[in-house]
Amino acid sequence: MKKIKVIYNPSSGRQIVQRRIDEIIINLLDRGYIVGKYATKKKDDAQNEAIKTCKEDWDAIIACGGDGTINEVASGIARSDKKLPLAILAGGTVNDFATYMEIPKATTDFIKMIEAWNIEYVDMGICNDSYFINVATGGLLTNVAHTVPSEIKTVLGRMAYYLEGMKEIPRQKFETIKVKITSEEYTSEEDILLFIISNGKSVGGFKKLSPTAEVQDGLLDCVIIKKADFQDIVSIFLKIYTGEHVNHPKVEYFKTKDITIENLSLKEIHVDIDGEYAGELPINVRVKRNILPIFVKE
Repeated sequence: MKKIKVIYNPSSGRQIVQRRIDEIIINLLDRGYIVGKYATKKKDDAQNEAIKTCKEDWDAIIACGGDGTINEVASGIARSDKKLPLAILAGGTVNDFATYMEIPKATTDFIKMIEAWNIEYVDMGICNDSYFINVATGGLLTNVAHTVPSEIKTVLGRMAYYLEGMKEIPRQKFETIKVKITSEEYTSEEDILLFIISNGKSVGGFKKLSPTAEVQDGLLDCVIIKKADFQDIVSIFLKIYTGEHVNHPKVEYFKTKDITIENLSLKEIHVDIDGEYAGELPINVRVKRNILPIFVKE
């Protein structure tokens, strides 16, 4: 009999998520699994519970919540000597990583994935001392994830981010940040609007923001949006839907194993990883290859 711990954020999706979790637990119990259930209450609860679970006699972890909850559980596994396989049950507003990996959402398909026990190892990024499963970013729009009220995110889903994002563009169109970017592939001191360092293709619900990204290639994909006027910004954002933004003259796109971004501005520059505030510049970001075992469909 396999033992599976379910770690979930009860505030992600509320009743819908709770119902799906209960359905999955009942299905697993009916199939002979031993199941434990843990609800987070505050920041770092999911990571700490994942670390604890990896030290105990469990066979796998199911994480349910938004990108922040998934990040915490994945980080806990990455920091542990015994790396339990992770099943991601999408339950938040965007769930970029689950979308990119095509993790099933329907209860029946999710259970089939668990039963097949098909595991693949994927990369994670490390931003200073913090792991991320999908993205580290800073600059224009990075405060959107923190300013959208949780009630609106629950009702509108990813559309809440789009609406807030469009409101922010004219307000911040001249809010550039001066940074020093250092990597083997690209080095520069310049004014930029936004930097995105991603592990997967999908960021903020945009499925092709890093169009050639792969989670098993040992590389991170970097998108640098340079200082631009309002017309260029709108053009770039419209092209994001097709992935053609990377060809815009105001965009740098490259892959790297290691990148450092330093703040040359007078103001503080906040950094966001997997939808959560993660401190300020400067940052060093590097990739940790094949560190996280996850369940994938056959």
